Amino acid sequence: MVRNLRTLLALLLALVATASPAQTSQGVIRVVVPFAAGGVQDVLARSFNAELGTLIGRSVIVENRTGAGGTIGNASVAKAPPDGHTLLLAAASHTITGSLYAKLPYHPIDDFTGIAHIGSVDYVLMASAEVPAKSLKEFADYSKSHPGKLNYASAGNGSATHLSMAYLASLTGLDMVHVPLKSTAEAINEVIAGRAHAVIASNIGALPFARDPRVRMLGVTGSKRSRFLPELPTLAESGAAGYEFDSWLGLLGPAGMPKAVVDQLNAAMATLLKDARILERLARQGIEPRPLSPDAFNALLREDFVKMAKVVKISGARID
Repeated sequence: MVRNLRTLLALLLALVATASPAQTSQGVIRVVVPFAAGGVQDVLARSFNAELGTLIGRSVIVENRTGAGGTIGNASVAKAPPDGHTLLLAAASHTITGSLYAKLPYHPIDDFTGIAHIGSVDYVLMASAEVPAKSLKEFADYSKSHPGKLNYASAGNGSATHLSMAYLASLTGLDMVHVPLKSTAEAINEVIAGRAHAVIASNIGALPFARDPRVRMLGVTGSKRSRFLPELPTLAESGAAGYEFDSWLGLLGPAGMPKAVVDQLNAAMATLLKDARILERLARQGIEPRPLSPDAFNALLREDFVKMAKVVKISGARID
């Protein structure tokens, strides 16, 4: 009898061991971040994935799928089954790719479903203290009087840090040489060290240096002053009339997702954006929360796609 019970128990344990991975994977939602760990999208995804999982009763994990300016991770989500198990934590770089790349294995709008808008993040024009300028006008005048002598760093050709500065230069006549690097952090470090003269960096990268004497914050890129740096003027009010550049942040999924699944995820994210713990985490990253309905978010994506096409054209950036 004891031997039979032991045999039965062993069989049951074997069955559980075999079944568990399948059951677990069936309940897992993957949030793909198309850039390396430590960036805005990665930090944001990890700031809410556990709480989102608790709300919807599923395990939500973050997966970094990097390469080719984010397009590898984007493509993996576009090609995934539209069952809600694979999502993308995307930003304005997603809509930028549609105009920047000559060929893409996906369409940034048609091959995705907008699920939940989380918020937006502004950028900050940071200048090296080596440049004797305390305003955008003084910086532009200095660059014009020293043609070809100044440079600006970016996170790479076609990145938001590149396009935002190229767009600003087109409106103000800034005369600067572009120095593409591998990340925003690297670009900021070059400015801190005085090897680069300026960078336009997202809030999360810029805020830690707001009081650093090695750099000067000259203005923010949004349509209104930032609550995170209220003393700084917008670049538009500093002389770049019409200038506005910020980044949306949100969850996307493959095209064709069931409405019920989209609505469930959207409602869960809207709930999280009322949670004081989540809001504190977003504030530390310089993100302004703004929940939207799926329809409103998809409309924003279409508008941004058109806007970024104009910015890319102005910059002259192109990746074949």
